[in-house]
Amino acid sequence: MTPPRKPSRPRHPGPPRGRSGPRRPPPDDPPRRAALDALAAVRERDAYANLALPALLRERRITGRDAALATELGYGTCRAQGLLDAVLGGCVDRPLPEVDGDLLDALRLGTYQLLRTRIPPHAAVASVVDLVRGSRGSATAGFVNAVLRRVGERDEAGWVARLAPPRDEDPVGHLALAHSHPRWIAQAFADALASSGVKPTADELADALAADDDRPLVHLAARPGEVSAEELAAMTGGEPAPYSPYGVHLGDGGDPGELPVVAEHLAHVQDEGSQLVALALAAVPVPGSDARWLDLCAGPGGKAALLGALAGTGGATLDAVERAEHRARLVSGACEGLPVTVHVADGRDSGLPDGGFDRVLVDVPCTGLGALRRRPEARWRRQPDDVAGLVRLQRELALAALCLVRPGGIVGYVTCSPHLAETVGVVTDVVHRTGAEQVDARPYFPGVGRLGDGPAVQLWPHRHGTDAMFCSLLRRTR
Repeated sequence: MTPPRKPSRPRHPGPPRGRSGPRRPPPDDPPRRAALDALAAVRERDAYANLALPALLRERRITGRDAALATELGYGTCRAQGLLDAVLGGCVDRPLPEVDGDLLDALRLGTYQLLRTRIPPHAAVASVVDLVRGSRGSATAGFVNAVLRRVGERDEAGWVARLAPPRDEDPVGHLALAHSHPRWIAQAFADALASSGVKPTADELADALAADDDRPLVHLAARPGEVSAEELAAMTGGEPAPYSPYGVHLGDGGDPGELPVVAEHLAHVQDEGSQLVALALAAVPVPGSDARWLDLCAGPGGKAALLGALAGTGGATLDAVERAEHRARLVSGACEGLPVTVHVADGRDSGLPDGGFDRVLVDVPCTGLGALRRRPEARWRRQPDDVAGLVRLQRELALAALCLVRPGGIVGYVTCSPHLAETVGVVTDVVHRTGAEQVDARPYFPGVGRLGDGPAVQLWPHRHGTDAMFCSLLRRTR
């Protein structure tokens, strides 16, 4: 007689379908968690990634390779957002605005890892899925896993080929998506390059857009009269800059604001392009007096510090005007120990005497398209509609500067943008209104090549290794 079989133990059914079950503790992945939290700060509070992420790294004591990974993932995801969203739009079964913000940050981070890093695909997916599982549960993690696996079916080139317009039919549109720029910015770059008077290379626009994704070196400016560029390079382990006699380039090495030379006001952090436009203003000969200089839009103080030191070595003084009180305090701190007087006022109505200055720098507020490589999220914040209002402000400030400089004196009109409306457009209008003389600026950028036909100078990251600074030198004639 066959013995009766023991009843089998029922299998555990697991959590009911549609429920996530108990949450696991968040995985120990400090660099990715910091990158995700920085993305959330940018999205929720309009924070600046280059301020939010370093603060998180300091607070959580993330250093070394982990800090480098967090920086690459956080900044890279911000820069590539347009391309990432286009790819995700082809992989998510709902409009992206309907996806929860935290999940969208995670999907962008995972897509960036898959398309633009050397992280193995399984690790790129698993790392983000684990973060989501730890905070949102298994069901949501499963959604993220499914989407990222769809993303991983193609590499970046494959997605660009699928999503971008053909390059031979729409070169600007193709390059805008391939290099993750809004189309209007890519068009602005194309227009500026075409009008520069420099014969473009075959891939000039692609090179200009690609340069915005290169992580820039930190540039320092040595304080004239205190330390030379060679001495500063030796003190910091950097290299003397190729063009600015006061510039030093640093490699990756932590927070430059913590360097002793910066704390002691022997140097300050300043892009070499910003140094060059200030030096050009200081170098133009002016007839007669050369004792009173003015920085009409001085915040946060880098150009004012350089001009103040140069003025001091020649027995001149500098007045610095800044509208916002907190930025005026930054100017005062940057110019400590220099013959600089800071005024809290609107540069359009500063209260300073007309014709009272020999040299005036007007570094106008602008779209900032020339410094996109230093501001990861900026390309997605600016809109084409911003330009018209900025151009009106730029024109008003330039006209105010030409009132404040004496006849024969020099105004340096400067903007960190290559957009033609903000550069040659404003200058052409102001010259027409005032009769000011445009001085050829190119001789005052010694050693800098590919400057075009003049008389103004437009710098570029891909040509000169600087921010895309524009400089026009205007002499008041009446």
